[in-house]
Amino acid sequence: MTQTVLDVRGVSRTYQRGPHEVHALRDVSLSLQAQGSVALMGQSGAGKTTLLNVVAGLDAPTAGSVSVCGTDLSTLDHEAATIFRRRNMGFVFQFFNLLPTMTAQDNVALPLLAERLARHETERRSLEALDAIGLAHRARHRPAELSGGEMQRVAIARALVMPPKLLLADEPTGNLDTATGDEILGLLRHAVDAYGLSIVIVTHSYLAAAAMDRVLFIQDGQLTDEVDTTDAVTRERRARLELVRKK
Repeated sequence: MTQTVLDVRGVSRTYQRGPHEVHALRDVSLSLQAQGSVALMGQSGAGKTTLLNVVAGLDAPTAGSVSVCGTDLSTLDHEAATIFRRRNMGFVFQFFNLLPTMTAQDNVALPLLAERLARHETERRSLEALDAIGLAHRARHRPAELSGGEMQRVAIARALVMPPKLLLADEPTGNLDTATGDEILGLLRHAVDAYGLSIVIVTHSYLAAAAMDRVLFIQDGQLTDEVDTTDAVTRERRARLELVRKK
């Protein structure tokens, strides 16, 4: 039986801004099965990042519920939510969020250090994660010595090192050129099969969205449309992304 990794039911998020209420999300429902992938698209301010934050448990919904791997996030206190995120979710951001004074390997090792694993185990697993994305030879380099694409690869290795059940990516190719963006998308697609995880990606790029199984469109905090991208054209693009990744 296929596991439901993400279950969002009737989620709304309302903010009070002075005398006005801002409805960032309105009755949003979606589900994602194991090894599934979905892209969230919409104009700036449509609610994409708010939904991603709610899914991550970084923001609480005003109404509705979010369950990840069968756990209702609203039942977790702050400490339990932090541990749950670290063990079940990975995060990739547009601007990498690497610590500049630490090497690539040390950045990747951060989630493992929080688990207080033995030093040799932390070093082994972080180096293996870098090797999996083709950057073991850059393990001792700091972010300033890496290209944008290499920094995003390091960020992906950090997100996968536990490894997670659910990967959340906010504009992961938005700060990269097209060729490098294709490499990153190839890595993300590969992660679905290699790690058996599921992916939610926020993007403005139709090319990035086409690399996912489904595309959900958000407008004014509501899901307005859904596109199944598992057609022949998209499969061909995914095959090209895989070839790019292997170069």
